[in-house]
Amino acid sequence: MDVAHKDHLLAAFQGLLGAAALLLCVLAEALVFALRRSAALYLVPVSAMLLLCRYRRRRGGIGLVDFSCLKPPRRLRLPVAALREHMELIGCFDSGSIEFMTDAIRSSGMGNETYFPPALHYLPPASTHAHAVQEAHMLFFPALDGLFAKTRVPPSAVGALVVNCSGFYPAPSLASIVANRYGFPSDVRTFNLSGMGCSAGSVGVDVAAGVLRAHATSYAVVVSAEILTVGWYCGKDRGKLLLNCNFRTGCSAALLTNSVRAHVKYRLLNVTRTNTTANDRSYRAGYREEDDEGITGFTLGQGVGRMVSELLRAHLVTLSLSILPWREKARYTAALLVSMRRRGQYKLAGSSSGATVAPPMPDFRAAADHFCLPSSGKPMILRLGKGLGLGEREMEAALMTFHRFGNQSAASLWYQLAYLEAKGRVRKGDTVWQLGIGSGLKANSLVWERVAVADDVAGGRDGRNALGPWMECIHQYPVWE
Repeated sequence: MDVAHKDHLLAAFQGLLGAAALLLCVLAEALVFALRRSAALYLVPVSAMLLLCRYRRRRGGIGLVDFSCLKPPRRLRLPVAALREHMELIGCFDSGSIEFMTDAIRSSGMGNETYFPPALHYLPPASTHAHAVQEAHMLFFPALDGLFAKTRVPPSAVGALVVNCSGFYPAPSLASIVANRYGFPSDVRTFNLSGMGCSAGSVGVDVAAGVLRAHATSYAVVVSAEILTVGWYCGKDRGKLLLNCNFRTGCSAALLTNSVRAHVKYRLLNVTRTNTTANDRSYRAGYREEDDEGITGFTLGQGVGRMVSELLRAHLVTLSLSILPWREKARYTAALLVSMRRRGQYKLAGSSSGATVAPPMPDFRAAADHFCLPSSGKPMILRLGKGLGLGEREMEAALMTFHRFGNQSAASLWYQLAYLEAKGRVRKGDTVWQLGIGSGLKANSLVWERVAVADDVAGGRDGRNALGPWMECIHQYPVWE
């Protein structure tokens, strides 16, 4: 009998056992009532039922067994100076475009250790379908090999697979490529997400969690990557050249479970998704289209910063109701009432100062211990962090991940979590907030609680696994320029 069937039978048995315990509590309550015993005895069955429900709630739910992040081979490294020379040799960029991309990279906070896929090292770049498939193999297979080795869960136990890649969607799908390589069971449920942008990793976790809750399966794998081979833009539209500046090679793989027997590292506390695609301006904020010369690229529309601010405002209102502790909700409500009162006083006095009174913001540091933010460059990370009321330490994981690996789309959130683990900061009981923002526009948040004892990053059997992609460089960070 395989692992999935054993877990299904165990879950069914525990469900039956829970129902029997609940029935026993009800009968005990009825017996106390029938025998007209002391009123204090009524609390015993009720307390037992509450403890049972709490235990089942904590034992159930979705857990993260572990995750793995790819560290590309060093031969694929492309420092900024080498990239500039490479762009000059390609021959498709004019001097103005090269200067624009060079300045954008240098001002973004990106370092000299980021990676490009093999096809983009060619002169000229080989943006073919075959090279894109080869890049998918290069990304997916080492990340998944590392995941199965760390978790010791065989591929045959996987019941669901979600693959995120925004810009490349071959046939057979990327999910089929993975399922074929690892010989997943014939009843595996595969999902291929495209066009979701940097928030696809959070969407993938939500999809996998839904499958685990709805079907008799115990393990789900979520793979997040971006295939850059077919995303390289060789035109002159500066709105599309930014994709060349920020995005770099990377891949993550995460194993989720609903098994009560599995040893999980994190427990999923909250999933919040906000979508503003119905708004035309939001829909056009990030768009893949052809330029005037017929060259396809991804455009960041005008006013994207304002649209992201509006999206986050709506997203944080929903999220804060779920994750903020009651004391912070009370403090924020009081501050909001005071702010509204001051504005009303200014308005009655005919003063224009009321318009300059900044509305209060909740202290999100009271809701999470660690933060993983969209890796969209140093200026955007600082702007987002300041808007959330975060300090330098809370933004460190996002800034250092972008400096070391660049923007890896949906996988960046997992590289940031790997950074926090490599620094030994995530302890048992800590909460981690992963925030992803993608095209559409959409904002998705995952909140995790660390339930396992922190890895021994200083040494021992799990020390190298704990360092992950930061194994050879974590001692060099943080780097503040």
